[in-house]
Amino acid sequence: MPTITLNGDPYAIDGDLRLLTLLERLNTRQGRVAVEINREIVPKASYPATIIKPGDNVEIINFVGGG
Repeated sequence: MPTITLNGDPYAIDGDLRLLTLLERLNTRQGRVAVEINREIVPKASYPATIIKPGDNVEIINFVGGG
């Protein structure tokens, strides 16, 4: 099964995967995250068109508010 590296850990995918689909699978609200693929930050406006391929290194950083 093809995999990507997601936040340092292997993550199985079925082939090419849209970034928005990955965020939905992870129950991640796209407004509160930053995404880096292969060490390049993905602009939020590019999320719908961004394709993740097997072997890619994906980092998702969640922003958490607090006080």
